[in-house]
This record gives sequence, structure tokens and C-alpha cells, in this order.
Amino acid sequence: MTVLKELAVRRPVAATIRLTVPAGAARPAPPVGPALGQYRLNLMAFCKDFNARTQKYKPETPMAVTITAFKDNTFEFTVKSPSVTWFIKKAAGIESGSSRPGHVVASSISIRHVFEIAKVKQSDPFCQFMPLESICKSIIGTANAMGIQVVKDL
Repeated sequence: MTVLKELAVRRPVAATIRLTVPAGAARPAPPVGPALGQYRLNLMAFCKDFNARTQKYKPETPMAVTITAFKDNTFEFTVKSPSVTWFIKKAAGIESGSSRPGHVVASSISIRHVFEIAKVKQSDPFCQFMPLESICKSIIGTANAMGIQVVKDL
């Protein structure tokens, strides 16, 4: 019973830090260094752990990281997959979306691209229990908002 009580004790949180760091390229330099340094967190431990967790992604893939810093100078972090907009731009082969979405079509992607993006996003903590169809609908909405047309086959 005492073990359960010790596990239930919550550590006081100093801050929640959100960063976008390239996969496998976390270094103690900015933006990571100053963000973690002000809470006296172990920079090298974060960099090694982050790089190990993101080694399966291509280098320079922007990864969203949420770091919870505790008052005792320890931390926990979760890594999310890249944003839907990044995936859509890569699939369409463009640098940015349309300047006038709804009027000017910047590019087009197929339903297969949408499905593949949804399968990757389903591994995220927040989308874990969402049906694949719902994630696909959300991705299609994002593509339309970017001025990218979703077609059956390219």
C-alpha cells in the first residue's frame, strides 16, 4: 500500500515547454539550450534521449516536443509526429499553401496521401483512440484551408 501512495505523490511542475526541434538534431544550442537552461534541466540528457526517440524519422523533420519541467530539476517529454500541414506540403511537393485558399488551387494530393498521413498521425498521443476516418476528414479540411485540392487519383 505504501508503494502506491509514493507513486501517487505528484511532483510540483515548474513549467511546460513546447518546442519544435528537427528530428535527430537536438543540440544544447538555441532554441533548446536557453529554453531548458532557465529551468536548470540536464541539456545533454534531453538531447540524447530526444535524438534516440526520433532516429526513425528523416533528418530535419520538424518534431513537436512538450517538455514538463519539475521543480526538482527533472523532466519528462512527449514527442509528437510532424504537423499535418508539413505532411501535406511534402505530399504536394510545394513550399507553402495557396495565398488565396478557396480561389486559387496551389496543388493537389490524392486520397492515398491523406490515408498515409492519417496512419502516421494516429500514433500521436491525442489521436490514438480516434477512428482513422475522422483523422482523414480533419486532414482533408486542413488541405482545403491551405488551398490544396484532394482528388481520388493523381
